[in-house]
Amino acid sequence: MSKFVTKSNMALLVLILVWGASWPIYKLALPYTPPLLFAGMRATIGGLLLGILLWKRRDLINLRKNWRLYCISALFNTILFFGIQTIGLNYLPGGLFSVLVYFQPVLLGLFAWFWLGEIMTPIKITGLLLGFIGIFIVSLDGLTYHVSIIGVVLGLITAVCWAFGVIYVKRVSNQVDAFWMVSLQCIIGGLVLLGTGTIFESWTAIQWNSTYLFGLSYGGIFGIPLAYIIYYKLINEGEASKVGSFTFLVPIIAVFIGVAFLDEPITHLLIIGLVLVGISIFLVNYRSKKKLIKYKKD
Repeated sequence: MSKFVTKSNMALLVLILVWGASWPIYKLALPYTPPLLFAGMRATIGGLLLGILLWKRRDLINLRKNWRLYCISALFNTILFFGIQTIGLNYLPGGLFSVLVYFQPVLLGLFAWFWLGEIMTPIKITGLLLGFIGIFIVSLDGLTYHVSIIGVVLGLITAVCWAFGVIYVKRVSNQVDAFWMVSLQCIIGGLVLLGTGTIFESWTAIQWNSTYLFGLSYGGIFGIPLAYIIYYKLINEGEASKVGSFTFLVPIIAVFIGVAFLDEPITHLLIIGLVLVGISIFLVNYRSKKKLIKYKKD
């Protein structure tokens, strides 16, 4: 059990670092590319790379039986999530948009309680809400600049789509291979985004400079295949709401990366937010740890 906990913690750390870095990286790349084409290329490249690694296990795809599952997952986790997210980043500062998107763990905890039957205690609810408040405080300065109603709506819709997508993957996890699910949802969704972008956007608008290529490569290699394999593996091995609570740290990491590489200052609001996030993680996990001790004694 201790080895599993250690591996799980390491996997969570990698996930948080990869996703935390993705926000400033994608934000830097977006001025040089239309959003749908950028999202579609990231998803398609990531899905294809993962598919190549999994090719020896292609017998686990079972496309004739599971194609509907792959398509539904692609709709929520790639087409809507990546597509709306990338468009929304054009309307709001990255910090403010991320705090809206990371309302997802709160929604995930509620959806997991409603559809998956996971326990939702007052302590866990308090922890989830404190985590969101912590992120909100960190990005509070952004509320006074460039606020767009369209951006706010897109951010919240992104959070809802992501939460639905994760719950759906959790429900069908015993019917499909988790790795192929990530690969095929990215390929299917990425192709749809590319097709939509080809109709409504222009390929000639892409500026193939080093910043754009770095953002595209990061998303195609780390931001999608690596991160989502870790995420869904953790979701399927533990409580969805508990795993989701740790994603509250992603915007915090994004802020620190901004401080280190974009010369952004560390503020008192950031410190307050970090404290609240720490309390949130402790409260969400406190009950499960008591159960684990009781289980060992029995």
